[in-house]
Amino acid sequence: MELQDWAAFFVAIFTLIGGFATAVRWMVKHYLSELKPNSGTSLKDSINRLEIRVDEIATILMTQNVKPKRKTASSCDCNKKE
Repeated sequence: MELQDWAAFFVAIFTLIGGFATAVRWMVKHYLSELKPNSGTSLKDSINRLEIRVDEIATILMTQNVKPKRKTASSCDCNKKE
């Protein structure tokens, strides 16, 4: 291989590495943006809303002194055949 062939080879390799690095950078930027609150549409906002609802449900259950019912193996229809 001549010098020109080696130069073309290295340019191709660096282009591929640069493209990969740019793609990773773009993906990280957009995934991290989902973890910041932005007035209601991000994943972080959804989690915050769910946490508030779970806390409200727990408060209601504690004030009413209601224990959640658990399904037992005998009351489950999982093993019944049709």
